[in-house]
Amino acid sequence: MPIALWCVLVAAFLPMLSVLPAKMSKGFDNARPRDPAYFAEGFRARAQWAQANGFEAFPLFAVAVGVGLWQGGDPIWIDKLAVLFVLMRIIYTVCYWTDRATPRSLSWMVSTASSVAIFTSPLWS
Repeated sequence: MPIALWCVLVAAFLPMLSVLPAKMSKGFDNARPRDPAYFAEGFRARAQWAQANGFEAFPLFAVAVGVGLWQGGDPIWIDKLAVLFVLMRIIYTVCYWTDRATPRSLSWMVSTASSVAIFTSPLWS
């Protein structure tokens, strides 16, 4: 099975993992896991925003991997780009947690560009 498909599985769980540290504090109420007041500011808000963006980025990536692989893109390039996507999304999350806007935006751009490159890989590879 191609590495890129494993990356899709990993990427599916990254959004949930990005908010996990915010949910591990004593103040978190699992009976109200989406309480807006809990995620109103600071680290908790940034973790929630990272999660939301992760869910937004995932569909393009997952579809891109499917299109790239099943339309004849080079699987070696697709695997490399998929790993790049996952690494950039991890960096993105850490940048959100640590309130570093510029590197966060750069990692977002690289991860999005890798999804576009995977999607278009049947045209150029």
